[in-house]
Amino acid sequence: MRTVQIVAFDPPPPIHLPPLPVGPDTFVLRCAIRAIAAPFTVAVNSMVIRGAEPVIVDTGIRSNQRSWLADLTSLVDPAEVRWVFLSHDGQDHTGALAEVLELCANATLVTSWAATERMTSSFVAPRARLRWVSEGGSFDIGDRTLLALRPPVYDSPGTRALFDPTTGVLWASDAFATPMPAEPVGSVEELPTRLWEEGMAMFHHHALCPWISMVDRHTYADHVRRVRELRPSAIVGAHTPMIAGPSVGVAFDYLAGLPDASPPPHPDQRALIATFGGT
Repeated sequence: MRTVQIVAFDPPPPIHLPPLPVGPDTFVLRCAIRAIAAPFTVAVNSMVIRGAEPVIVDTGIRSNQRSWLADLTSLVDPAEVRWVFLSHDGQDHTGALAEVLELCANATLVTSWAATERMTSSFVAPRARLRWVSEGGSFDIGDRTLLALRPPVYDSPGTRALFDPTTGVLWASDAFATPMPAEPVGSVEELPTRLWEEGMAMFHHHALCPWISMVDRHTYADHVRRVRELRPSAIVGAHTPMIAGPSVGVAFDYLAGLPDASPPPHPDQRALIATFGGT
């Protein structure tokens, strides 16, 4: 009988990065993971809004859970958290969800019906602590009302972005995703020339929304325009460095051009063999 040798893939640990202020009482919780068979890192972000009723936006990845929880509790008292906004059900957004709901006993989980349905095989939130927001829905956090909306691009049908009209910060979920160099950066302005535009094309066409080349151009352009008209002061996404100032307009231009962008090739089987060996 032939013996099959199984070689485990042991990914490197996440790169922990300190919380980054992106607006008044608004912070990004950050780490980065090293891309497989490519010389890049990928941001894995979430966010905290310290409003009258504090909000946690997404809950990171399990492999960074200890550092993530330490950063969270350095910024806000869990007993004061009233809202946990889950943009969608991806594992890179739900890593500490169960722990957060246990730690933040007074918090309500805000997400979409679709995200809830997709999580039921592994996680079910208590009905009394669950609130659904539809496209264009909102919820009041005491000193402001936050707007939930579907971003122009996504990899889960239940995805909701979140806009804070008081600070102008837009949590874009997976939209605007781009790889970073081997050494992570805090802002898109620190990215090497062309990496931002080409990286967005590569990320969206190959990893996030490969359907982007098939969309109706007019419908897609109208959706991008409506989000742009919110005039965010800063864009924070799960997989992008911070976007602020003049870069916001550039980011929307890149997003608008995605359907017709020509993405760089993604790593293939040859890259896998070159990295890990085998045939």
